[in-house]
Amino acid sequence: MKSEKPVPMLDLKRYDEALRQDIARRVDEVFATGKFVMGPANDEFERSFAEEVGVAHAIGVTSGTDALLVSLMALNIGPGDEVITSPFTFFASAGAVARLRATPVFVDIDPVTFNLDPARLEAAITPRTRAIQPVHLYGQCADMDSIQEIAVRRGVTILEDACQAVGATYRGASAGVLGNLAAFSFYPTKNLGAAGDAGAVTTNDPELAAVVRSLRMHGSSATYHHDRIGGNFRMDAIQAAVLNAKLPRLAGWNERRRQIAARYAERFADAAQQGSLVLPREADDRRHVYHQFVVRVPDRDGVRARLSERGIGSAVFYPIPLHLQDCFVDLGYHHGDLPESERAAKEVVALPVFPELTENEIDRVADAVLASIP
Repeated sequence: MKSEKPVPMLDLKRYDEALRQDIARRVDEVFATGKFVMGPANDEFERSFAEEVGVAHAIGVTSGTDALLVSLMALNIGPGDEVITSPFTFFASAGAVARLRATPVFVDIDPVTFNLDPARLEAAITPRTRAIQPVHLYGQCADMDSIQEIAVRRGVTILEDACQAVGATYRGASAGVLGNLAAFSFYPTKNLGAAGDAGAVTTNDPELAAVVRSLRMHGSSATYHHDRIGGNFRMDAIQAAVLNAKLPRLAGWNERRRQIAARYAERFADAAQQGSLVLPREADDRRHVYHQFVVRVPDRDGVRARLSERGIGSAVFYPIPLHLQDCFVDLGYHHGDLPESERAAKEVVALPVFPELTENEIDRVADAVLASIP
């Protein structure tokens, strides 16, 4: 009997023909106009994405990392300043802070949502704290009411790291409108992915929007007139064209991710009740869009090896918390300082959850997980 094909963690080649044709048409239009940087495709995407998020301003930039960086620059974050963020996230969340010679300050996570724990937040605020940067990890918003209350009372700015949360909501409001600024990534693996690197900054503050627009053009307000030192953070028009084709499908793709997550939860319910694994939990008043479907398991590495033997893809996001990364050794953190992040790093495993996953593949993943856990 012929063995079944492996189930990949993600397959970026599964495009339907209508989407392929729309992308090709829009890319051809870019070539026809000759506007490869900051052209009509960029304008269309910024308008459409702002409407999708429900925010006044969306500014396309080169990547999610640069969205974080340019947002921090717009807030004049620099040497001597502190920015509070999560240690359990992709490196850019803290790397962008350190790149500006500011200091990342790490607050441990809520073990249920994997997001920054507001109960631990206020103790980390000092007179040098300039911003709080909550990360909406895996597609679920952080506890923004609690974070906003502390930020307002302490006079601290909020920069949402929404790079994994496009389409997620908190009390009916979209990620991207819950702080002073927000950063999005459109890396190809994201729920809304470009054909390379791309990102966006969103804000309801017109002054901050103007500064971000200037910073992405080397601090220019008019050609060859520079009011500040910025960088080249402009989104390519071809990436904007791809995103314009994909954006109308985002809601449907996110709903499909939620359906897959619900099927996994159904299949794993008994194992979760027995304590063999821990399911992701959608917190009250939030809409999780499952950029990743992440479970906790004992013997994580053994489970992954057994899944691989069965042809099932998996991944670990993230195996080393940021406070224990070699490049941050000078910050003075040690093993045991942020125990929830350290425990999560040893237990989490992400399972395939992309929208094109078939029903047969979902059940094969579930069967393999159930056969692989202790």
